[in-house]
Amino acid sequence: MTEVLARRTFRGLSTAEAIDSVHNELDKLWEDAPFVQAMDQMTFTTAVVESASNIVQHAHPAAARPVELGVDISVRTTQLQARVSAYHAKPPFGPLEPGTADDDAESGRGLALIEALVTTVTFERQDGTNTWVLTRTSQS
Repeated sequence: MTEVLARRTFRGLSTAEAIDSVHNELDKLWEDAPFVQAMDQMTFTTAVVESASNIVQHAHPAAARPVELGVDISVRTTQLQARVSAYHAKPPFGPLEPGTADDDAESGRGLALIEALVTTVTFERQDGTNTWVLTRTSQS
């Protein structure tokens, strides 16, 4: 595994304002890692924000504590990785397979979009936390 060249993290309540904070952290990350190609920055940013938005919109608390959103993003020479977590959340409802939404549907395309933008997507559930691990291998 190669050295981490840049890293940004966020953790806070799973609210719409949290998405703005994730955007801000990604902007700062790209300032710290200007060598990452613009296409990789754009596609990875879209995948991370889509994952975080899915948590804000769909994660439900497992108990009395509210769901918290956590994002940990690291940049290596040829790899971008984000761990997007829903803390204190119930397990996701339904299959974790990308679906095909109806033409008129306003949701149901998130996982398919994320999978199209990154190299791998994996899911982990541990101690009441759902974590999606997004990895994009550099195209350069």
